[in-house]
Amino acid sequence: MPTRTPPRPSRATVEALRARPECEVLIIGAGINGIATFRDLALNGVDVVLVDRDDYVAGASSGSSHMIHGGIRYLENGEFRLVKESVHERNALLRLAPHYVRPLPTTIPIFSTFSSLLSAPLRFIGVKTRGKKERGALIIKVGLTIYDIFSRDGGRVPRHQFRGAKASRALLPALRRDVKWTATYYDASMHDPERLALDVLMDGVAVGEHARASNYVEAAGMDAEGAVLLRDAITGEEFTMRPRVVVNASGPWTDLTNAALGEPSQFMGGTKGSHIVVDHPELLAACNGREIFFEFSDGRIVLIYPLKGRVLIGTTDIAHDMAEPIRCTEPEVDYFIDVVKYVFPSIPVDRSHIVFRFSGVRPLPRQDAASNAQISRDYRVEEGERGGVPVLSLVGGKWTTFRALGEQLGGRVLALLGRTRAVSTDGRLIGGAVGYPTTDADRAQWLATHGATVGAERAAELLERYGTSAEAIIRRIESAPDAPLAAAPDYSRAEIVHLAETEQVVRLIDLLLRRTSLAFRGLVTEALLAELAEVLGEALGWSASRRTQERDDARLYLADRHGISLAPAETTGAPARSRKG
Repeated sequence: MPTRTPPRPSRATVEALRARPECEVLIIGAGINGIATFRDLALNGVDVVLVDRDDYVAGASSGSSHMIHGGIRYLENGEFRLVKESVHERNALLRLAPHYVRPLPTTIPIFSTFSSLLSAPLRFIGVKTRGKKERGALIIKVGLTIYDIFSRDGGRVPRHQFRGAKASRALLPALRRDVKWTATYYDASMHDPERLALDVLMDGVAVGEHARASNYVEAAGMDAEGAVLLRDAITGEEFTMRPRVVVNASGPWTDLTNAALGEPSQFMGGTKGSHIVVDHPELLAACNGREIFFEFSDGRIVLIYPLKGRVLIGTTDIAHDMAEPIRCTEPEVDYFIDVVKYVFPSIPVDRSHIVFRFSGVRPLPRQDAASNAQISRDYRVEEGERGGVPVLSLVGGKWTTFRALGEQLGGRVLALLGRTRAVSTDGRLIGGAVGYPTTDADRAQWLATHGATVGAERAAELLERYGTSAEAIIRRIESAPDAPLAAAPDYSRAEIVHLAETEQVVRLIDLLLRRTSLAFRGLVTEALLAELAEVLGEALGWSASRRTQERDDARLYLADRHGISLAPAETTGAPARSRKG
C-alpha cells in the first residue's frame, strides 16, 4: 500500500484501546485463527484485545482455496487426528454457518488403475518419497473409503461414488478422452471466507466492552516489563498496552512478530499458494457444478472450482521468504493454464480470461520434508515469555479447523489466567446463521417477510450475501433513500454505507476485497472506484483529497497484488481484467 501523507481522523476502535491501555489478553494477528480465539475468549468473559497491522483477514487467511475440507490427502501422511478433527469441523460448519458453508461435490479424474500402490503406503508410514507417483484408482478408492468412515461424524455429506470411463464422460463431457474413472466425494465450499471471518469477529465484539478489536494497529515492540508498543498504521501514533498474556497469531509472520517483541523464533516454514480467477463460461459449464480436484503431471494436487459465476484455479505450493512480496507470478499463471489443459484439453484458457489473481502463504511449521505437500498441516502452540508475560505463538492452523483451534488456544489462555471455561463454541451458530432458513418453506417465509419493502428478488440477494445479518441492511434501506450503484447495480448505496459504518472499513480496498466480492468477480472499474470513494467519503467523513487518494491507492494495490489493470472510466465501463504479460 502506498505511503499516506494526509492526516487521518481518529478511529473509535483505536480510541477504545488508548482509553484503557490494559487487558488480560492481547492477540496479535486478525486472521481467522486470531479472530476465532478472540471470539472464544470474549464469550468466556475475558478482557481481550485483538489487533492487526492490516485489515481483518487480509493476510494468509485471504489466500485460501475457499474450501472447508477434511483433508483427504492428509491420510497419506498418516495425520489421522487432523483428518478426524477436520471432518468433524467441516460437518459442524455446514450446520453452524450454512449461509457461507455448503456441501461441495468434488470429482477426481483418474487416468490409471494401479499406480502408487507402493509409494502411497510408504508415505503413510513416514518414508520420504521423491518424484512423480501418480495415484491410481485403487489407492484413491482406499483413501475415499477411509475418508467416508471419518465423515460419518455428523452425517452431513453423501458417501463417495466411482464411475467408469463412459459414465465419467457423460458427467463431464469435456474431460480428457483417456479418463478411466472418476471418483466423486463431498467436502464443503466457503463462498465468502472474508465475510465468514467478519461474522466470527462481530460475534466476539458484540459480547461487550471487554472485547475490543481494531484493524490497522501494529504490535511494534515489547519492553522488559511486558508492555506492548502499539502503532496506529494509519496515523503513525504510538501507545502501549499492558496485557497479562500475549497470543501471537500472525500466521506466516509469527517469527517476524516474535522478533519485534524481542523474542526471536524459528517456528515457521510456510509455503506460498497462488490462484487465478477466470471469467470463462465454457470452463464453468465443463465443471458441471462441481470442483475438479486432481493430481497434475508434476504430482501436485490442484483444483478447478466454479465459484460466483467464475472459475477458481489453484494452487501452487512454493517455499517462500516472508521478507519478499507475496504475489502470483507469471510462471504460476502459466502453470494454471497448463492445469486446465491437462484435464480439459479442448477448452482454451489464456490471460485474457483472468479477472483476479491472489496469493497467500500457508502458516506451516518449519520441517524437513521430501516435498512441500508432505509438511504437516496440523497446528501447535509454543510458549515463551517476555518481562514475565507469557507469549503463546500459534504455529500452523487452517480455515477448516478455526473453531476448534480457537477453543483449544483459548483454553490454554484461560489456564494461564487461572480461569475456567464457561462457554463452548461447539454447536454455536455464527453470525448470519442465527435464524437462517434451511428449508424451502422457511426460506419462502423469510423472503415474504423481508421482501415486503425491498422486493423478494433483492431480499434473496441480500440473504445469499449476508445470511440473516441482511435484516439490518433491509431495515436501513427501508428507513433511508437508496439506489443501486451505477457501476455495480447488484449493490446499493445504503448497503455500502451500512458496511462502512458497522464493519470497521478504513480504506476503499477493504470494501473491494473483504466486505464485498467485487474485486474477486472482476467487477472493479474506474467508474466503480469513483462511485465507492464518494459513498464511503460521505459515510466516513473523508475529505476530497482523501477520496482521491483512496482511489489511487486502490488502483495501485489491485494492479500490484491482484494483476488488475483498470482502463479509464471514460473509455470503457467493462469489468477489470488481469494484466497480460
